[in-house]
Amino acid sequence: MRPVILAIESSCDETSASVIQHGKVLNNVIASQTVHQKYGGVVPELASRAHQQHILQVVNEAMTTAGISSSSLNAIAFTRGPGLLGSLLVGVSFAKGMAVALDIPLIEVNHMEAHVLAHFITDPKPSFPFLCLTVSGGHTQIVLVESHLEMKVIGETRDDAVGEAFDKAAKIMGLPYPGGPLIDSYANLGNSDAFQFPDTVIPGYDFSFSGIKTAFLYFLRDNKLKDPDFVEKNRNDICASLQKQLVGMLMTKLKKAAEETGIRQIAIAGGVAANSGLRKSLQEYAGKYNWQIFIPDFEYCTDNAAMIAMAAHYKFIENKFSALDVAPLANLPI
Repeated sequence: MRPVILAIESSCDETSASVIQHGKVLNNVIASQTVHQKYGGVVPELASRAHQQHILQVVNEAMTTAGISSSSLNAIAFTRGPGLLGSLLVGVSFAKGMAVALDIPLIEVNHMEAHVLAHFITDPKPSFPFLCLTVSGGHTQIVLVESHLEMKVIGETRDDAVGEAFDKAAKIMGLPYPGGPLIDSYANLGNSDAFQFPDTVIPGYDFSFSGIKTAFLYFLRDNKLKDPDFVEKNRNDICASLQKQLVGMLMTKLKKAAEETGIRQIAIAGGVAANSGLRKSLQEYAGKYNWQIFIPDFEYCTDNAAMIAMAAHYKFIENKFSALDVAPLANLPI
């Protein structure tokens, strides 16, 4: 059976719904939350309230633009985790209620697995096995992907995620939230060799970004003591130098994993996969090491329901349904 599934994503501050029919994503409706900007980061309570305000409208728009009636649905999918507990609860509760009302199955989806499966929304698609660097505000992982539903994390951050490092550095510089994309924009105008930032040496494929965050804080503090206008005068070069180091830390571990596993199909996923510096580095490494690389469209890098729908499609085929007493898990592992 090739199902019709409504998918809901509510893990953080994006309320999204998508309809997938016969394995093809029909739409990807997203309502973003601007309420967090004045606080410099996502406020969990405000995020969950915004999800409550948006979810009905987003689901209705997804169903309408797909031209699908509720009676045509074969299942309701939702993000179970990881994510903010209050935000997840809104999506889980809505999905449960709709599934009960329509008497159709529920499908829970792991948010990080869905980021990996975003590569199967459009062509070209990777073949198995492949390595996927999943990078976001909450996670940094190297995932060995053996099938649509078989994945193993072989490397991950031991402290902060790389996306959090980008955003925190931007906040320290006085840039508005979300700051990661702004660092990327300024970096394109700067000299990436202007300043040096430290690496963190950890065995294996794991990462650590807490050290570079601390070093960046002291770097700005010390230079602003000498010149209060240091950041304003050197913003482009600071961003370019920081981005070069963070991307370099990611690529060093990814290269190591590719060499030691012998896998040459390499993918990136997650919000930081939209970073132009990371995309450029991946393409350079591909040419140098004969990798076949896969980079999602921008709309499928950040949190979205299309990736949840794609993951649900493969779970439906394998009859992997959830019980009605399923609860959200903020730290759901792959």
